[in-house]
Amino acid sequence: MVREIQPGESHIAAAALIELRTHFESVEALTARIDLQRANGYRIAASLNGDEAAAVAGFRVLETTFAGRMLYVDDLVALPRYRRRGHADAVMTWVLEEAGRLGCDQLHLDSGVGLDREDAHRFYFNHGMRIASYHFSRAVQR
Repeated sequence: MVREIQPGESHIAAAALIELRTHFESVEALTARIDLQRANGYRIAASLNGDEAAAVAGFRVLETTFAGRMLYVDDLVALPRYRRRGHADAVMTWVLEEAGRLGCDQLHLDSGVGLDREDAHRFYFNHGMRIASYHFSRAVQR
């Protein structure tokens, strides 16, 4: 079952997201970050196995000149013990349907490069996604 994780429940998603966002020191630190991002429209959908999030997508709606109204997936992960059991597929289906409900023209996500992301990239291709651009970034001096 996929449902939206509500404010006050961010720790449920953080326990899975820390698998992807390993630079956070703890689930509590990631939970705090999620709660900050919610103020800017960040939302979370999760496929649950009991009280545990088996797969999670963190997303937000953006308006851009290059894509119009889009749903952008910041985070998408399934815990290793739940992979290949349909949890990520269910979350992706829910997110695509939510994009339609919200009047989005497109769904976007970025994925890290490298051989260790092969399974993730295959998953995206299987869901009809394609490589549409390069994403460039750099640190900003403060």
